[in-house]
Amino acid sequence: RMVNRLKGVGIDEIACLIDFGVDEDSVLESLDMLANVRERSARDEARDAEKWSVAAQLARHQVTHLQCTPSMASMLLAQDEARVALGSLKKLMIGGEAFPPQLATELQSLTNAEIVNMYGPTETTIWSSTYHVNGDAGSIPIGQPIANTEFYIVDRNLQPVPIGVPGELLIGGAGVVRGYYNREELTSERFVPNRFRPSGGRLYRTGDLARFRADGVVDFLGRIDHQVKIRGHRIELGEIEAIVAAQPGVREAVVVAREDSPGDKRLVAYVVATPGDTVDQLSVREALKTQLPDYMVPSHVMVLDAFPLTPNAKIDRKALPAPESGALAAATQSFVAADNDLERTIAGIWQEILNVPRVGVQDNFFDIGGHSLLTVRVHSRLRAAVDRPVSLTDLFRFPTIRSLAKHIGGAVATVNVVEESLDRAETRRQAMMRRRRGQSATTSSQDLQ
Repeated sequence: RMVNRLKGVGIDEIACLIDFGVDEDSVLESLDMLANVRERSARDEARDAEKWSVAAQLARHQVTHLQCTPSMASMLLAQDEARVALGSLKKLMIGGEAFPPQLATELQSLTNAEIVNMYGPTETTIWSSTYHVNGDAGSIPIGQPIANTEFYIVDRNLQPVPIGVPGELLIGGAGVVRGYYNREELTSERFVPNRFRPSGGRLYRTGDLARFRADGVVDFLGRIDHQVKIRGHRIELGEIEAIVAAQPGVREAVVVAREDSPGDKRLVAYVVATPGDTVDQLSVREALKTQLPDYMVPSHVMVLDAFPLTPNAKIDRKALPAPESGALAAATQSFVAADNDLERTIAGIWQEILNVPRVGVQDNFFDIGGHSLLTVRVHSRLRAAVDRPVSLTDLFRFPTIRSLAKHIGGAVATVNVVEESLDRAETRRQAMMRRRRGQSATTSSQDLQ
């Protein structure tokens, strides 16, 4: 009860003091009780996670309107309870990323809700246009501007382009913000005077490539630069490329966002080694983890002899090869096979969802191609395959098959925890004794003087 009260006020870690004056048997017995409290707390957490899941709250509050990103919608589709809950919605608003047509088709098969594609950058107060999806099998447009908002599509000289011709999308109107705080140079670059209206005002240069249809609807075609969105995060590929290129042995680097499996967009880094050097892909990824947030670390690092080029000698990003299935998994630490039914069950689920030929029990889920969206699919499969509570956070806390199997099995590595605790306690005790002896020696020396 006390642990749950502490959780309620935001405390997520509790330290336990072990007194060196207590006999060893009593300490070991107490550690068993502490491990029991920890396990019971984890079970409560798993039950609470189910109670406060999106699906549970949709049903509990009889929600009629839901707004989320395509990534979030994909996560919900991976959960049976959420698929049922989506059926009761009246309006589903999707935005923040490009809306994949196949995702729209699946959502339309589950719910009679009106599905709206919403578009707009933060710099124009989030939403700038909407489009009501209605059986669109091809690309889904971003629609037409909302009230008090204007769209202009221009060429590199900021001149309007004809209908059907791609150009950069500029946004004007009441939603355009004043600029970037204390970044005057960037503000002047991205916000330009509105020369298309007598009243003036300013336009925001989105950097998005778009075109007008004859009916005034706007198609989103991608980026004019190398900025992408991965699972809701806006990412500048050039920033990652600069860090990859700075790694030992790397002469050139290119980073692209690939979607080789529908709905599974990933960053892939391609490198060319300096003559006479070799590049270890795992070392590069480990180095990137120390310099970049997780969502910016490429899932794969591929070493090429040379980059493919276009006829005008620029890197042909579209011709870069797809990562081989399981290439990263094969390059991880020595393969260790599963040795019990639970580990084999988890390994089978990982292999299917990650599309890799084999998985070792010591392989890290996120090092072999896993990410937050795929953990939802793994979680859904695990809940159906095992008869013990598993929370979504467990997949992040225990990213290897062995550690996850121990947790699900109830062991939670208790023996190791006890041994490690005793080892640390013994180390601290010895250090304390050395300090005391040092203090005594100093005191004796002073007394002699």
